Amino acid sequence: MEETKQLLKGNYAIAQAAINAGCECYFGYPITPQTEIGEYLSEKMYELNRGYVCAESELAAINMVIGAVSTGAKAMTSSSSCAVALMQEALSYACSDELPVVLVNVMRAGPGLGYIYPAQGDYNQTVYGGGNGDYKLTVLAPSTVQECIDLTYKAFYLAQKYRNPTVLLADGLLGQMMEPAVFGEYPYPEIDNSSWALTGAKGRAGRRIRSLAPDENEQIIHVEKLFEKYEIIANETTEWEEFGCEDADVILVAFGSMTRNIKAAMRVLRKEGLKVGVFRPITLSPFPDKRLNELADKCEKFIVVEMNMGQMIRDVKLAVNGKSSVDLINRPVGQWLSVEEITDGVKKIVLEKIHAGV
Repeated sequence: MEETKQLLKGNYAIAQAAINAGCECYFGYPITPQTEIGEYLSEKMYELNRGYVCAESELAAINMVIGAVSTGAKAMTSSSSCAVALMQEALSYACSDELPVVLVNVMRAGPGLGYIYPAQGDYNQTVYGGGNGDYKLTVLAPSTVQECIDLTYKAFYLAQKYRNPTVLLADGLLGQMMEPAVFGEYPYPEIDNSSWALTGAKGRAGRRIRSLAPDENEQIIHVEKLFEKYEIIANETTEWEEFGCEDADVILVAFGSMTRNIKAAMRVLRKEGLKVGVFRPITLSPFPDKRLNELADKCEKFIVVEMNMGQMIRDVKLAVNGKSSVDLINRPVGQWLSVEEITDGVKKIVLEKIHAGV
């Protein structure tokens, strides 16, 4: 029997999906606009006899997650933007130690404490990392409340499968809005972590979760192996969606909830005679650069639409690699760019290119 859809708030959808995915421990600290995740789990985890701690700080929360996942438990934390900035050192450690940390970032405006309104300004922080050294997080960007559920499931699976910290990068709009969605069952197989989890060495040789290398050569080997793993992750998990790109002269590119408006703008512009397509990265790391490069062979213009001063546009330019022009429609914070603002911006850019003979 098909499950009935429920009217769900994004933050609550993420929280219940984490429970369904088997999250055994949650450690967090309140901050707008993600506080409802911890609030929801404070009751539900207690009812299920699972671990819940309202930590004294974000630093404490992420380090508690590291301790829990080191023992093989499924654990996560959630936070927002300026507070996630405090977690960067721990995320670098978790990548080096190959620990399946799950982090939910419901973005707000920055820099600094910024403002509680939604924004998409954490792309660089998340995709490129604010910690030290060479490492990569796996990053998933939902665009609907349904995807808050689906990609939370996937975040737990990918973190466990590849032993790599995985981030669900949502935003304040998505965390606070309500939409019909369905949970369904956790769709992924459980991953056997018995070969590496720290569960006590009685009856077997001790194990080491490593971060500090004893010598230069071991660190070189370790980092190179990490990047071999990242290449496997890219080959096996890179995900995107596209609409109308097969004949498009202009392709709109956005991530997360901004994709909703560029899809609507595409339909309006198509009715007005402009051949417009939509491309949306679902995995921001790994980024679907190969597919974008293929599309650039036949598309003249890409227009990136972001709620920041232009962050993902750098990856789009790198992917296109000079084959096509890349422009930006943006706002740093607040009310999401409307369909009308996007359509007007696209028409202005297209006309300017025509007049310039490009």
